[in-house]
Amino acid sequence: MTNDANYEYLSENPDVKTLPIMLSLIIGAFFAILNETLLNIAFTTLMEEFNITLPTVQWMATGFMLVMGVVIPISALVIQWFSTRQLFLGTMIIFTVGTLIAASAPVFSILLLGRFIQAIGTGMLIPILFNVFLLIYPPHRRGKIMGIIGLVIMFAPAIGPTLSGIIVEYLGWRFLFISVIPFTLFSIAFAYFFLINVSEVTKPKIDLLSILFSTVGFGATIYGFSSAGQSEAGFLNPEVVGTILIGFLGIALFAWRQFKLDDPIMDLRVFKYPMFRQAAFMFLIIIMTMFASEIILPIYMQGPLALSAATAGVLLLPGSLLNGALSPFMGSLFDKFGPRPLMIPASIILAVTMFTMSRLDVDSSIWTIIVSFILLMVSVSAIMMPVETNGLNQLPKDLYPHGTAVISTLQPLAGAIGVSVFISILNARQAAYLNASERPDDPEIIDQAMVAGVELVYFIAFLFSLVAVFLALRVYRGSPDDFDHI
Repeated sequence: MTNDANYEYLSENPDVKTLPIMLSLIIGAFFAILNETLLNIAFTTLMEEFNITLPTVQWMATGFMLVMGVVIPISALVIQWFSTRQLFLGTMIIFTVGTLIAASAPVFSILLLGRFIQAIGTGMLIPILFNVFLLIYPPHRRGKIMGIIGLVIMFAPAIGPTLSGIIVEYLGWRFLFISVIPFTLFSIAFAYFFLINVSEVTKPKIDLLSILFSTVGFGATIYGFSSAGQSEAGFLNPEVVGTILIGFLGIALFAWRQFKLDDPIMDLRVFKYPMFRQAAFMFLIIIMTMFASEIILPIYMQGPLALSAATAGVLLLPGSLLNGALSPFMGSLFDKFGPRPLMIPASIILAVTMFTMSRLDVDSSIWTIIVSFILLMVSVSAIMMPVETNGLNQLPKDLYPHGTAVISTLQPLAGAIGVSVFISILNARQAAYLNASERPDDPEIIDQAMVAGVELVYFIAFLFSLVAVFLALRVYRGSPDDFDHI
């Protein structure tokens, strides 16, 4: 394998302006990622507008995640077939078309179609973003750059619900889409004039069987876990179990197929690199732990604590904003000191925070929740982007598209699994508590049952965080020089 240190990076060429490349990608990525959470708060409005049920409107979120889970695994192939300009302009045009369709939708089915088209663009955009930055910046400068990406990835979803509430209340739900269009058009125009090609077009052979296995595997897995979170029976629903098993079989066949191909769609040799392998496991843990709080905590706040949805959102906003704001700073620290000084204390703080939150009860103070969530999100900012950057840094250049595809695929997969597993745990513990009570209809008992479920969720998240501590203790600075023999 060619030593990655022999490659020249565009950022070190004084004749190449990397700032316009960064701005082109980041502007587009910000509004594509913002769109993921922008619509969630409008579900009630959409149910009234189109006279649909909650399970139907939830397809706006579930379907979006499902399409992303199907598109992202083949992104490594697409990245090698088209130039940087073609890819970015194409994905942004697809996203804009989907936004236009959704904004003008006369019926829910058309709105859902527009949402799915948006998901195609969003799913392709994240791997493109990571791959380009890996190509133009050398390993010793990537921490800060990936931190800026982390700022975009975390800040956009954080302000999504707040911004959405204002737009829906004063302008109407269609403006959730209309307000995005000028920015996507600007991103397309900016990229047309300033974005240059940085990736190599190799046009590897397209294996249709791999695409089939990938689509069935990741699509069915995400759909199955998402359905478990929405079904009263949860994982006891035969349809849910069957869909998940089909998904696992599809993923297994996809993995088997990749090792048989000379030009795999997703080269799983990336898992031969220890720091990348560790990054993938750590990424799964962090995403699932974060979802435990972002989904379960608002339920707890609006249930036993009797807070309004708006109040719950405001109380969680400082932690989310701080997470995004600290990402570039954490990236700079990673460049200077490496992963260990960041990840070891951050993972310990994460574990302590999860244990503290497993002790929440009906009398817990608001400040306990605010401070705990802030500590959670700060620890996540010190772990997630640094560990991802460290893992990708150990890969040789030809595996960049595959590494970014793997990491990007894990996000919707871990999100779907995290939501469904933790919601199912919460519901099961709550039901068991009520069944054992002599007064299951008593509001006080119902609140205590929910608290019991929340405590169990966070205790399991605490166990996950202990695994993160163990992995952090084994981390070292990744470099392609370590394993250029693979």
